[in-house]
Order: sequence, then C-alpha cells, then structure tokens
Amino acid sequence: MSYLGVGVSPGNVPVHHGSGVKVFERRVRLGELILRCVICILALLASLLIASDTQVKKIFSIQKKAQFTDMKSLVFLVIANGIAAAYSVVHVLRCIVSMVKGSVIFSKPLAWAIFSGDQIMAYLSLAAIASALQGALFAKLGEPTLQWMKVCTMYGKFCNQVGEGLASAVIASLAMVILSAISAFSLFRLYGGNKDKNTARW
Repeated sequence: MSYLGVGVSPGNVPVHHGSGVKVFERRVRLGELILRCVICILALLASLLIASDTQVKKIFSIQKKAQFTDMKSLVFLVIANGIAAAYSVVHVLRCIVSMVKGSVIFSKPLAWAIFSGDQIMAYLSLAAIASALQGALFAKLGEPTLQWMKVCTMYGKFCNQVGEGLASAVIASLAMVILSAISAFSLFRLYGGNKDKNTARW
C-alpha cells in the first residue's frame, strides 16, 4: 500500500531491536560497578575497624589486652573481607575498562570466571559473617550453661567497634549476594542469544 505516491514495504522499515538491549546492558554494568565499589569500601572498612580494635583492661594488678586475634572468627572475618576488597578492586578496574571501550558483552569463559568468582566470594563472606556473629553473640550475652561470662561488659569499647565492623561486613555481604545474581544473569543471558536473534527476525 502507498500513501502520497510513496511506497512502503515491511523490508524498508528500520527496526531497532539492539538499542534497547544495549541501554539495558549499560545500566546493568553501571549497577555492577556501583555494587563493586560499595563492596570494596565496606569490606575494607570492616577489616580496618576490626583489625585496629584494641582495649586494655586492668583487673587488679593484671592488664589484659583485647584484640581481634583473640577470636578466630574475627580473624577469619578480617581475612575474608580483605580478600573481598582486593577482588572487588580488580573487577572495578575491569568494569571501568569495559565501559570506556564500550564492550559490554562478555565471552562465555570470562562470564563463567566472573560468575564462579562472585559465587565463591559471596559464600566466603556469608560463612565469615555467620561465624563472627555467633562469636559476637556469645561475647555480648554470654552462655550461662557453659559458664561463659559476658565479655562485652568488661570490654565495651572493643565490642562496639567490632559491632561497627560487623555491620559494614553484613552490608558488603548482602551486596555480594546481589552481585552474584547479576553475574548469573550476565552469564545465562549469553546462552539465550540465539533465541533472541531468531525472535528479532519476526
């Protein structure tokens, strides 16, 4: 059918299927970059708060110094958050380079590597948080059955700073869980490419 002498056929109509997808991919990459920056800052903050936390308490003539190495769960948390911060720095640089170059689509091996790394970091972080929270509860509430005293009644400043570090670590851990979901989406999206191409032809 023609209007005003101008013939229009379905083959001449420009269809922009890829522009919306590219905008969505850029938003996903931007969200990933923000999350990785948040994880890097909070994980590093958690490690510094806990590792630098000390308090000296004088009991009669004996001085006792509380520090994070007294609890193996806190040592595990500091190490896990240090690894998470370093891992996030590497991926922040990767995200910046990919955004500058304009390449937002991963190859499958790279997507698998990112997905696996994010999953490992998320599980490592959750394990460290669970272990540290259990130790923190014993220190705060004690355990009358085992005759464990409430350590935080003696080392209030130490416990408060550990609590701040734990709060930072928990938020970083939640961000890692969200990030692992994003990396899973980015990976499995690559396997739906052929289906999208066939759909775009219609």
